[in-house]
Amino acid sequence: MRYRIAIIYNAPNPDIYGTSVEKQASLAILDGVKAINQALTESGHTVAQLPLLPPLESAKASLKGLEADLVFNLFEGFDGCPETEITVANFLSELGITYTGCHGSALSVGLDKVKMKARLAATGIDTPRYQLLGPKTIPLFNLNYPCIVKPCAEDGSNGISEESVVHDFASLEKQVTTISNRFGRRALVEEFIDGREFNITVLGTSEPRALPVSEIVYSLPPETPRILSFSAKWDPESIYFTNTKATCPAEIDNELRERICQTALLAFRLLGSRGYARVDFRLNSEEQLKVIEVNPNPDISPDAGAALQAQVAGMTYKQFIEQIVQLAL
Repeated sequence: MRYRIAIIYNAPNPDIYGTSVEKQASLAILDGVKAINQALTESGHTVAQLPLLPPLESAKASLKGLEADLVFNLFEGFDGCPETEITVANFLSELGITYTGCHGSALSVGLDKVKMKARLAATGIDTPRYQLLGPKTIPLFNLNYPCIVKPCAEDGSNGISEESVVHDFASLEKQVTTISNRFGRRALVEEFIDGREFNITVLGTSEPRALPVSEIVYSLPPETPRILSFSAKWDPESIYFTNTKATCPAEIDNELRERICQTALLAFRLLGSRGYARVDFRLNSEEQLKVIEVNPNPDISPDAGAALQAQVAGMTYKQFIEQIVQLAL
């Protein structure tokens, strides 16, 4: 069947950012919208685009006026307000509009990294030890170095840089203060797992399935932390961008592949996810698998990891996008 589909997304506002890399990251949503619009059109759907602008009341009014069978939800939150991604998904649910991707409850847990880690740990899924620390509570630090310091409620590797991995109290204090001041809340401090890094996309509703596993392969200088930093995703001039590559399928044995798949499926169900999500892993020195993050509604643009995994699974990009539509329906 062919449907009337409205693509909603956050209208970018690059002027609020101070660097050209941040501005470019803000504009990246437009490339994804264009590619998905083309894929949906090629599948025979009638497609409209609806960029959402703040305030939230205005966005909700725009959604109320939609005449569509389905909303393709690419909304990632207004610039500087990632929590609005959850609010807009909840609006869609309240209005009875069918939409792609995860519900607001899963987006809420995915954005709140501490809530996500607590839920994983309560179910027996291994995740690195962590603390929430601010400038006044740094003396309570009781983890093992090295650690990685992250914002506790951001995505797109926002706030992750070479300085994020710390090896002593002075660098810990500096980075926690920097992150706390920049994002207005305490920082998430995790024990840093410096082993192989994998991710996997899960698609589905009642019977989700995992796509092929990708490995993030780093060819960085020895002294440079092997992390998927903000510049690795958004700055073509950086050493991280040029020396970080996703390989799919990952070169791993069947036992590890099965562990990754089964853990990802469990995490997907645990968070109440439907639609699509990505689960990120690292192996520690004892070959134990640690879940680093669960990302509901990850990037599905043609050059993103999810699209690469779908291609390895035998789907064209058009088929991948159509699969997401069918899951919503």
